[in-house]
Amino acid sequence: MNTQFAIVISEYNQDITDKLLEGALDKLIISGIPSSSIAIIKVPGAIEIPLVTKVLAKSKRYQAIICLGAVIRGDTDHYDYVCQQVSYGCQKIMLDFEIPIIFGILTTNTLQQAEARVDVNQEGHKGIEAAEAALTMVKVISQLD
Repeated sequence: MNTQFAIVISEYNQDITDKLLEGALDKLIISGIPSSSIAIIKVPGAIEIPLVTKVLAKSKRYQAIICLGAVIRGDTDHYDYVCQQVSYGCQKIMLDFEIPIIFGILTTNTLQQAEARVDVNQEGHKGIEAAEAALTMVKVISQLD
């Protein structure tokens, strides 16, 4: 069976999340994963990521799921609630289903910080790093089986 990856991506803050997706896809494809082995599922916002990720994990079709999004602090407590719920949801799914769930969701104080984390001219592109983590975890898990 060839390795199947899923990417769940938030459409909120799309200027940032599109760049996360581009970096992740580029890394997977350069690493030899055919585009036909990568499912991309778009959700409205970060808070919806865990539910779709759980459905994908339950399907047992994927060796890793990469979650991409951008939560940028505003003037209210909304940021704190979203970040806590999404990070908890993703971790719970990973542990419950024993599948790598890669947390590629930016949680930044400013738009400028988010933009810096998806700049292809700077080290530390978080979309690329999320794909690298997924590839590594698939390898690690396959060695444990």
